[in-house]
Amino acid sequence: MATRYFIRLSYRGEAYHGWQIQPHDNSVQQTLEGALATVMRAPIAVTGAGRTDTGVNAALMVAHFDAPNPIDDCPALVHKLNGILPRDIAIHSICAVHPTAHARFDATSRTYKYFLHEHKSPFLYPLSWRTRPGLDFDLMNQAAERMMTYRDFTSFSKLHTDVKTNNCVITHARWTREGDQWVFTITADRFLRNMVRAVVGTLVEVGRHKITVDEFCRIIERKDRCQAGTSMPGHALFLWDITYPYPIE
Repeated sequence: MATRYFIRLSYRGEAYHGWQIQPHDNSVQQTLEGALATVMRAPIAVTGAGRTDTGVNAALMVAHFDAPNPIDDCPALVHKLNGILPRDIAIHSICAVHPTAHARFDATSRTYKYFLHEHKSPFLYPLSWRTRPGLDFDLMNQAAERMMTYRDFTSFSKLHTDVKTNNCVITHARWTREGDQWVFTITADRFLRNMVRAVVGTLVEVGRHKITVDEFCRIIERKDRCQAGTSMPGHALFLWDITYPYPIE
């Protein structure tokens, strides 16, 4: 019987067309599966905790795979994988889990962060988005807090997706100043395709005083993606954390 393992990794997304395998484009999932197959000398299918879009980064991604034979030395496997994977993908740990543990369906929350800066810096780009000075972050935080009173976020979802519901439970959403950057942190039980980038784009409209906090709420209530703001560039977005009801170290 195969043994299931959780794998914790991080990656920079600029060289990849997202996490999920694509027919004609390079993806993180495909690159990871290729490395596992090389080291373990067998085809290995990997299931991720979510799907990051093209160019989006992950400070932490969790995935699971089934090994045909028990792995005797997980740290050694981590070392071998890091030796053959490109420099923009890093494996942090591999551990055995219950045979029914699932990286995607068992996750209880996910956290994303979006980074922006207001003054030119040769060090922050491309992992942060530069905007003109003067955003009203107090208003943006008022709008972000109001999001937690809603459940249906169709207005922030990519059109024509195959999900059964656009409901999400947001438990945290706030802008904070961290050094020379402003960071938007949002935590929810699940996220829709393109949701965080659309939320940030609409909050920026609030910060530029182009829409009010009440108008931001009405955009959510209309359940129409065309009413929301522009989707922000993916290079400044990070999947930051994933939680489970059991330890995965």
